[in-house]
Amino acid sequence: MASIQESLSALMSIDGALCAAVVDSGSGMLLGSIGSGVDLELAAAGNTEVVRAKLKTMKSLNLNDRIDDILITLGKQYHVIRPLQQHDGLFIYLVLDKEKSNLALARRKVQDVEQKLAV
Repeated sequence: MASIQESLSALMSIDGALCAAVVDSGSGMLLGSIGSGVDLELAAAGNTEVVRAKLKTMKSLNLNDRIDDILITLGKQYHVIRPLQQHDGLFIYLVLDKEKSNLALARRKVQDVEQKLAV
């Protein structure tokens, strides 16, 4: 098992990683963060709304499923939001430089980090 800070450090080892955070989706508050380039407090609050909206939509559609991750593709960055399956109400938020990262490998690494995270 890995602490939040150890997990965030592991996320920053991903090629092209700019910053990462673990966020409480109940409050929108950061439990931990690392890196720069994005105002992570603002991003945590905003992406909490993204997660809530998707969960609400899934409920409205009677989709009995879970979110593996949410990918937001910008011109220069990827933003990966991964709700934690073992820790309800928390999610990992990762920002990647689009030119320096491999999205498939990054998503796999986020999944690995999630499985080892102890909160």
